Amino acid sequence: MPKKSSSTNTTTNSSINIGIDDKTRETIAKGLSRLLADTYTLYLKTHNFHWNVTGPMFQTLHLMFEGQYNELALAVDTIAERIRALGYPAPATYSEYAKLTSISETEGVPKAKEMIRLLVEGQETVVRTAREIFPLTEEAHDEPSADLLTQRLQIHEKTAWMLRSLLEE
Repeated sequence: MPKKSSSTNTTTNSSINIGIDDKTRETIAKGLSRLLADTYTLYLKTHNFHWNVTGPMFQTLHLMFEGQYNELALAVDTIAERIRALGYPAPATYSEYAKLTSISETEGVPKAKEMIRLLVEGQETVVRTAREIFPLTEEAHDEPSADLLTQRLQIHEKTAWMLRSLLEE
């Protein structure tokens, strides 16, 4: 019998028995929902900068940002599917993402160097969000979620490093 979840006002299936209790699954799903919102927001920001970058580094940044937003698009799907596997709906609207994300939108079109700085900040924000969730996944022995977080940490830390290197004088 479906059970109403008070925190999300949506129906979840209480018959899920994957070795993680309902409350812990819900807490992990909420954390992953924040990660999804951060990832999607960073995707939009990166895609925006891909379209609007100008200046002497145009070609390099245009292609780099394209690779980054494509990777983020794939990550969004992976994160959302993990939330669903835990038995909860994945947030999927701009308004939900706006409530859940730690990444602010960028108004206007910044200069290329500022775009890079803002993307470093966004990558590092996603890393911090992933790290906040990680201890709970370990405690619950939720290896699939922990593995997803480990992969996201590696990708975002590496991307932040590569972007940061472009800021050095």
